[in-house]
Amino acid sequence: MSESAKRSQAYTDAGVDIEAGNLFVSRIKDMVKSTFTPGVATDIGGFGGLFKPEIKGMEAPMLVAGADGVGTKLKLAFMFDKHDTVGIDLVAMSVNDVLVQGAAPLFFLDYFATGKLESGVAEQVVSGVCEGCRQSDCALLGGETAEMPGFYPDGEYDLSGFAVGLADTPKLVNGASIAPGDVMIGLGSSGAHSNGYSLIRKLFDQSGLKADETFPGSDKPVADVLIQPTKIYVKPVLELMKDIDIKGMVHVTGGGFYDNVPRILPEGTAATVEFGSWPMLPIFDWLKAEGNLSWPEMLQIFNCGIGYILICDADSADKALEMLEARDDVDAYRIGEIAARKDGAEQVEVVFP
Repeated sequence: MSESAKRSQAYTDAGVDIEAGNLFVSRIKDMVKSTFTPGVATDIGGFGGLFKPEIKGMEAPMLVAGADGVGTKLKLAFMFDKHDTVGIDLVAMSVNDVLVQGAAPLFFLDYFATGKLESGVAEQVVSGVCEGCRQSDCALLGGETAEMPGFYPDGEYDLSGFAVGLADTPKLVNGASIAPGDVMIGLGSSGAHSNGYSLIRKLFDQSGLKADETFPGSDKPVADVLIQPTKIYVKPVLELMKDIDIKGMVHVTGGGFYDNVPRILPEGTAATVEFGSWPMLPIFDWLKAEGNLSWPEMLQIFNCGIGYILICDADSADKALEMLEARDDVDAYRIGEIAARKDGAEQVEVVFP
């Protein structure tokens, strides 16, 4: 036994393996370094991560920060023993949020907590975090791995993440200029993303479906469909913003269309969404049928195939759609428009065929 192992034996006896934690950090170093961008000014293992942002050409640099987790979707990761995609979810939920205000993500911090550190599982999770960071040109600058015996059930863990982005203050996107006649462009989701999973798990349990069965209406296994990672919209949206004046953006998360769209609408405006203007993914047809839900109920809970919404003026809409449709990393649809809000009416009206 090494001297360091002897010194930490009492802690190991209590359920915390310091040696295993140190070994885990050493094994993920190369993965983490693969996310480093030119602004990173530190190595892994310091008490704090250093980052020097490039602010040339900015009139008034503004930091935009966001924090989120993966929620009860993690329960499916435990059930299916599939841990390499929830890290993508973790990054996506925060970087998509800071993107809403027009910020380019700079760096990300993760927090991984478990009762007993299983390095193989933890490495899979971190591999997903690194993949999410690469998809969003965001450096994994640091994080925390906490081993807390007795706090979490065996085989389970929790995740949280924190993103910091940079925007030029005059170019911040806040929805203030949204006006009647503006067009809503929806970007396709990859699935349920990371919201509504308490209901999804309940419906999955009652359905009797097995993880390795083919999901109804799909050619993919049930496990792959239910745990499909959240779409990251950073690259296509930032590229679009170079040429198109985007007035407002929405990350469609918990609360679906009805709760998220009003967050960026001026008080006197309302959004009219044309249901059926985008294709429906099999998971949402199945959730509706299995849960005996109406489409309004579905749109209150889930993204229903649209994970992100852009609002621009009508003159720019065709060009924006053309630019987005030319890409192979996103699907875009014209899903509605902005109107004047009627007295007493909700700010989101979904028009069904």
